Formats: sequence, structure tokens, C-alpha cells
Amino acid sequence: MGRVAVKEERCKGCGYCLEVCKEGNLYLDSTRRNRSGYSVATFSEDKVCSGCALCAEICPDVALEVYR
Repeated sequence: MGRVAVKEERCKGCGYCLEVCKEGNLYLDSTRRNRSGYSVATFSEDKVCSGCALCAEICPDVALEVYR
């Protein structure tokens, strides 16, 4: 249904998006880091995304885009 694209270079790994995702589709990937050294939020395609966009709304760095 929905999909989340993460702009990795903007993500600071704050985890706000993880907290608001009702389906638990986002996680911090400790093996992937951006150029600044932050672990980045990663979208899990294994689960269903409702496309609610709460993750994008709460992101202070505008690092998420939600597609429906």
C-alpha cells in the first residue's frame, strides 16, 4: 500500500519515526551509516505500510518521503 524512502544523508538516527510507526516498518540499521556517521532509519518492505505519513511529519530533518 505505502512505501517510505529515507534520505540517508539527512537522517541523524533520532528514532522519532520508529516511535510513531504503527506497523513497525522502520528500524535503525547499525550496519548502515551516512557520511556523518549516524545510523540511518531503514524501511522494512516485509510489512504493510498504511501510508499514514506520521513518520515524515515527525522527522525534524525532513529525511523521509512517503509514497502511497
